[in-house]
Amino acid sequence: MGERCGWVGTDEIYLTYHDTEWGVPEWDGRALYEKLMLDGFQAGLSWITILKKRENFRAAFEGFEPARIAQWGEAEVARCLADPGIVRHRGKIEAAIGNARGWLEIEAREGFSAYLWNYVGGRPAQNRWGSLAEVPAKTPVSEAISKDLKKQGFRFVGPTIVYAFMQAVGMVNDHVVTCPRHDDCAALGRSDD
Repeated sequence: MGERCGWVGTDEIYLTYHDTEWGVPEWDGRALYEKLMLDGFQAGLSWITILKKRENFRAAFEGFEPARIAQWGEAEVARCLADPGIVRHRGKIEAAIGNARGWLEIEAREGFSAYLWNYVGGRPAQNRWGSLAEVPAKTPVSEAISKDLKKQGFRFVGPTIVYAFMQAVGMVNDHVVTCPRHDDCAALGRSDD
């Protein structure tokens, strides 16, 4: 068995995330919204901080249901700002609300999942990095998605955040080739059902 990707560390929550979620293609539009929001909340923090608070985020953000969050106002923002179980950042909380409204527009027009996956031709891009040092922080595709999301009113979706999101939801397979998960994730793709 090869070595896991170098960013994983030894914390059990990180190992489980790497081994079961990271790089696995996600096709559900609501789940994609949740992950994009969590990546936005991570800006300036470590991902393990968000992972440890993920269940608290899900509770505070009503299961990350965009239709619900899009209706939020100052009372919900204040409630989140008072919640020590999440990252209490007004700008990020307000961005999640605005982003939910943008999600609803994209979902109604073409489907949020289809919108995102079209950027990679509907299939995960397969990279073959030999080491963590080779993995980019952003790509022309993440820059294009970021630019388009921003045009549609999204915030906290810069190209680096978007690329981390793309890696996490399996739009790109960035497990290094020596990682046992590389080939597993490479074998995953959308079924034709």
